Amino acid sequence: MIRAVLFDLDGTLADTAPDLGLALNLLRAESGLAPVPLEQTRPLTSSGARGLIKAGFGYTTEHPDYPRLKDRFLELYGLNICVDTRLFEEMDLLLESLEGRKLTWGVVTNKAARFTDPLIQALGLSTRAACVVSGDTTPRAKPAPDPLLHAAKLIGLSPSDCIYVGDDLRDIQAARAAGMGALAAAYGYLGDDGNPEDWGADGVIRSPIEVLQYL
Repeated sequence: MIRAVLFDLDGTLADTAPDLGLALNLLRAESGLAPVPLEQTRPLTSSGARGLIKAGFGYTTEHPDYPRLKDRFLELYGLNICVDTRLFEEMDLLLESLEGRKLTWGVVTNKAARFTDPLIQALGLSTRAACVVSGDTTPRAKPAPDPLLHAAKLIGLSPSDCIYVGDDLRDIQAARAAGMGALAAAYGYLGDDGNPEDWGADGVIRSPIEVLQYL
């Protein structure tokens, strides 16, 4: 019996692609470069600075300019954390439904806490989420199970009582390693890992409200 639903943040709970794309384009503007269309950067959002800097500059993490660009990208993103970021359509309806059923919900993300915490607050969720676990909360981030196990401990439930929803293969891998149920959010960014039908999740959802079918 599922007693809690845990969500990935970027690409699952909230559509953060517009603001991450904005930070990239502000960075490009500082180098005299034209903006990159959101349609081009959206699929890379789950890869964070690494994926977006590669999209915007063609640089991998080995390039000598990467550390400088990464630091500036993160600085610009921090200044624009919730300009156009919104919950995905139907997500607020889902959260209200979970709360109405007295089911616990929380957030487990690989996003650093310095971005996660202000974003959750800006979205008006800081008093509603039972737990918020960031990428630097535990020694290892997803796909390691550590963040999900920590979340289960925070909310006082067994991992087997929880189901995790995410839009990246590493989310499903982390849930499996933690002994949780797993749902793949096909409405999210999906990364470079192909078809979510192939990730081994318990189900693939096309919209947030479909989570209710698995409870």
